[in-house]
Amino acid sequence: MLWLLILGVLMWSLVHLFPSIMPVKRTELISQYGNLYQGIFSLKILISLVLIIIGWRNTMPEPIYDPPSFGRHVNMLLMLFAIMLFGASHAKSWLQQNIRHPMLSGVIVWGIGHLLANGDTRSLVLFGGMTVWAALSIVFINKRDESWMKSQMTVTRLDDLKLLAISVVVYLVLVFLHPYFAGVALIPQ
Repeated sequence: MLWLLILGVLMWSLVHLFPSIMPVKRTELISQYGNLYQGIFSLKILISLVLIIIGWRNTMPEPIYDPPSFGRHVNMLLMLFAIMLFGASHAKSWLQQNIRHPMLSGVIVWGIGHLLANGDTRSLVLFGGMTVWAALSIVFINKRDESWMKSQMTVTRLDDLKLLAISVVVYLVLVFLHPYFAGVALIPQ
């Protein structure tokens, strides 16, 4: 079922890249179809997620390369940083203020971390594919939007500590739930 995983990652990537590659066409479609465009966009994302989940769950991992011995430990550390980047896209923080694309950067950190820990076919498709999508998104969005001004909002240490605390809680929950949504236990039983 690797083909479903490939199809899901491709669909996710193309649907998300469309607005940054073809902004004029997107604007035309929104003016022509209004909320229907947003509904179709959301439906395509949902379908891509279903394909990714089914493809991941039903693909037997076949080794492609041996990940480095330190890969799992580096991945565990990178995941905390990736979660902080995801959170920074919505929370006032130093990261949000200084990184143009915190969520896409978080996807890249997430993908690279998982590629350091896993060397199988399905991991390469999912984590490699999502890393490539996020990197391309950054390139195309930067090209479309051109200049970027660093935010001038006031950020306090308390804002950063809140982000860190919430990120640690989310991290611990994800470590605990990882066997249920990814099928892989992170904590030895």
